[in-house]
Amino acid sequence: MGEKLPRVPGGAQHRRETLSRPVQTLRVKMVLLGSSGVGKSSLALRFGKDEFRTTSPTVGCAYLTRVVHLSDVTLRFEIWDTAGQEKYHSVTPLYYRGAHAALLVYDISKRETFIRAQVWLKELEKQYIPGSTVIWLVGNKGDLAQDRQVSVQEGQSLANDRGLFFTETSALSGDQICQLLLAVAHRVYECIGAQQGGLSEWKETAHVDLHRGDTFNPFGSCCKVGP
Repeated sequence: MGEKLPRVPGGAQHRRETLSRPVQTLRVKMVLLGSSGVGKSSLALRFGKDEFRTTSPTVGCAYLTRVVHLSDVTLRFEIWDTAGQEKYHSVTPLYYRGAHAALLVYDISKRETFIRAQVWLKELEKQYIPGSTVIWLVGNKGDLAQDRQVSVQEGQSLANDRGLFFTETSALSGDQICQLLLAVAHRVYECIGAQQGGLSEWKETAHVDLHRGDTFNPFGSCCKVGP
């Protein structure tokens, strides 16, 4: 089910689409799963702020949001970046239950993370109802192609065998990041949004800044991404 990702609108056209914001905003819960060090937090930062920073291992789970505008609806992604360390494995299901989209992330330069992604998939399949979650296999760190241990064909084959979508990305360079998020948005809306009770509407509430102070939090300002 791997496919060429749609081209992301750019420049003035994208700004016009942003200004002509659709009335309805739907909530989408998306979770990032995978081994520690595969770049989940870096992908999340790219999704939220189009930035790359060296991050420390996630403790438990980190949360941010991103607004994506489609032609006739706005999707508000609630992105859960889960910890990949084994000691957090038992609590991770608490974060990905009820997810509309799940990204299974591995590092193309480390085969063990590709194997581990398949373990995460088995765990995820225990928690979701088929058709209720769009699952995307993501081979990250495309910038390390010279050290590749997992071929594109292997990733695509696994995706085809398990009914997943597949994309390779680079959080470092930003390659395919926007395209991936837009493709996930389209698939979630097409596959889940049309279902009765599939996606709930989001209503804006008063914003409380929980991140004031001098402590640096890479996700601190992400809750305001989008209009």
